[in-house]
Amino acid sequence: MSVVKKIFSVLLVIILTIVGLWQLSGSRNYQIVGELISRVNTHERLIALTFDDGPTKKHTDSVLAMLAEHDVPATFFVTGKEVDIFPDEARKILAAGHQLGNHSWSHPRMVLKSPAFIAEEIEKTDAALRAIGYQENILFRPPYGKKLFVLPWYLQKTGRTSVTWDIEPETWPDVAKSAQTIAEHVIENAKPGSIILLHVMYDSREESRKALPSIINGLKEQGYTFVTVSDLIENRTQ
Repeated sequence: MSVVKKIFSVLLVIILTIVGLWQLSGSRNYQIVGELISRVNTHERLIALTFDDGPTKKHTDSVLAMLAEHDVPATFFVTGKEVDIFPDEARKILAAGHQLGNHSWSHPRMVLKSPAFIAEEIEKTDAALRAIGYQENILFRPPYGKKLFVLPWYLQKTGRTSVTWDIEPETWPDVAKSAQTIAEHVIENAKPGSIILLHVMYDSREESRKALPSIINGLKEQGYTFVTVSDLIENRTQ
């Protein structure tokens, strides 16, 4: 084999390895070690509505009001930094009976990070949640769904469960363009045990907020009952 071919072969292997690792880092239903849950196997028509980011001063109250109006529990994967800035809003989520989860402190992509960095992002957020009175088990959701080696290792080492999702309407521009298309996507793709991901805490997510009533009503019409992620996990079929 010529030197040029050898170099080409090595470069090809490197490129394929990088691409493979990048795809692995973003997998919704697989990680190297530890427990990852993207959907739960269940015979019951149960479904979990989850929100990432926040809380924020501007939109927490309106989101909670919509959930209360429809008598729906949800799981809020919040960032520690925003809990620290808006503790009253975090307490409102807790007081309304919803579940809180850890979405890191500052929302970085937790790939190619040191164990010390990952530990700080996770532990500071857990501490912020405990400080506002949250006493239940704290599930973790990786920012952007990204994880590779160190993050799953740390989660397993500390006995934490990582939660992703199987329904993400905001990922595709043609779906995220309107409340109607968001709601239609969620309703059409829902399965028993599904975990829905939405972002509703920022001004840029107006269509997702507007989609909430249609999502809730549409899934209830299909016989679904909304539960928190922890309740969903407790009802999985072994």
